[in-house]
Amino acid sequence: MTTDGLSGFPHEWATALVDVALREDLGPDGVDVTTLATIPADQTRTAEIVARAPGVVAGVPVIALVLAAVAGKVGGEVPSVEVVNDDGARLERGDVIARLTGPTQVILVAERTILNIMSRLSGVATHTRRWADALGGTSTMVLDTRKTTPGMRWLEKYAVRCGGGTNKRMGLYDVAMIKDNHKLAAGSVAAAYGLVRERFPHVDVQVEVTTPAEAQEAYDAGARFIMCDNMSVDVLRETVELLRAAGEPVEIEATGGLTLEVVGDYAATGVDFVSVGGLTHSSPIVDIALDLTD
Repeated sequence: MTTDGLSGFPHEWATALVDVALREDLGPDGVDVTTLATIPADQTRTAEIVARAPGVVAGVPVIALVLAAVAGKVGGEVPSVEVVNDDGARLERGDVIARLTGPTQVILVAERTILNIMSRLSGVATHTRRWADALGGTSTMVLDTRKTTPGMRWLEKYAVRCGGGTNKRMGLYDVAMIKDNHKLAAGSVAAAYGLVRERFPHVDVQVEVTTPAEAQEAYDAGARFIMCDNMSVDVLRETVELLRAAGEPVEIEATGGLTLEVVGDYAATGVDFVSVGGLTHSSPIVDIALDLTD
């Protein structure tokens, strides 16, 4: 149901993203007119990828992917990469993330694609780390959602892990999530749960509820992962106590409208998870730059 820890960089999705980004940047003829006009093909240099602001780095494997793709397009050697700070590291302004050595043309053509992707992913990791730190000392974990950038979901969810968060479902296929529209269309919580169980008996099912009574209905129907949506702290506490006393273990999530200022109060109710769509849909980038050093 969830994926914990910093692992599983999504190479396949990253390679596809890099291909699209380079086609977007280099146009139909695959040309960087400035670099090809000003840099001799045989020139080699060293460059550093540097944090211009504090944050948590994510996306370091993208560097080598972009360099290899660019080298294949312009015909140069693939620059070497020395990683100084790997994914998950906390950075201060001026910290070096990696050093690149090789054909200057390749490095400069690759520059913007590397920085665009890493800045975005590092922003997600940095934002997630704030939530993970706010939950420090509790047993509650922060989850992401499906509110991701199209084409970047696997990378953004990887960045969440780099920041100390936990992945929820990856898509519509791996976990069933019964929400208000499903309940309305099926007729009730119990009816929706039963239909999912009948059609997809081996898929985990999560049910969103808005009241303690609805949580009890979901539990009675068989749900053992219950999302408490937009509840006040007091109502959430009541719901958690109700479900914990029901008999069988239940995973409980608080969702909807949470902020860093109040998340501690929600964690204190005893929920297992808080889900935060803003980890991926509202994270500002971390400013990262590439500088030639010799």
